[in-house]
Amino acid sequence: MNFDVFNGDADGICALAQLRNAQPREATLVTGVKRDINLLDKVEAVSGSQITVLDVSLDKNRTGLERALAAGAEVFYCDHHFAGDIPHSPNLQAVINTAPDVCTSILVNEHLDGAFREWAVVGAFGDNLQDSARRIARPLALDESRLQQLENLGIYINYNGYGSSLADLHFEPEQLFRLVSPYASPFDFMQDSRENFAKLEQGYQQDMATAEALEPEFRNDAVAVFMMPNEPWARRVSGVYSNDLANNNPARAHAVLTAKANGCYLVSVRAPLENKTGADELCMKFPTGGGRKAAAGVNDLPGEMLQEFIDTFAAFYSRA
Repeated sequence: MNFDVFNGDADGICALAQLRNAQPREATLVTGVKRDINLLDKVEAVSGSQITVLDVSLDKNRTGLERALAAGAEVFYCDHHFAGDIPHSPNLQAVINTAPDVCTSILVNEHLDGAFREWAVVGAFGDNLQDSARRIARPLALDESRLQQLENLGIYINYNGYGSSLADLHFEPEQLFRLVSPYASPFDFMQDSRENFAKLEQGYQQDMATAEALEPEFRNDAVAVFMMPNEPWARRVSGVYSNDLANNNPARAHAVLTAKANGCYLVSVRAPLENKTGADELCMKFPTGGGRKAAAGVNDLPGEMLQEFIDTFAAFYSRA
């Protein structure tokens, strides 16, 4: 049995869309909400299984990866998050690059020599890598209107991946992948599947309008912290709202904390766009924290650590 394991955000979905357009393969899909990253724990590999893993940290999936390799599976692992030590195995092909201007869709685009570049552009825009998205889009010679369409689609797919459970999402990531992946071009998806595109767009616009009315809990020249209520709209919008804050204030670091029913907080951190470093280091100081240099988070920040997080966040980027 084969498995396609991928993050449920725009980067994971668009990376796999490229690969399966280039290399069609029947496989069991393993994914979830964006923060559901321990995905290899859900895979029961056997000798001869072909496993593709996209846009989830190798370090967070080390046990599952080692178990799959020991079973005799062949693994293609492509990612841009912190990996730690990469296992040595003839059955593992690892394409790992943690540079802050890279995402998994860009790495897959390079791996496929640009065969489905438009999907890579969508994935990069979804990961808020605007400069990188425009750079890899140059060979397409798109006018600004067409480029904006790809950016919007990336933002909407990324927005759809956020939530504490699949029930928060407009589309389950597996379903959304199945909707987009038959199309070699995202423009064809937007043309042929207008109803699904409209559902993403309208949901995004409504949730963002609510979020934009928020005032910061704490703000200085270096950082700003925003608190979100325990509501589905807030869980859906937390990541893309964080990206918007970063884009609008490129010299400032931002943290968006969304209250959870268990008394903890879901945290999204964006490093300043003018200095895209440290978000992963900061978040890994707290339980369930991780991510990449430019954007990271904490899945379950204990309520009693809220002030400690805000103080640590402010001090970390004030020093930087």
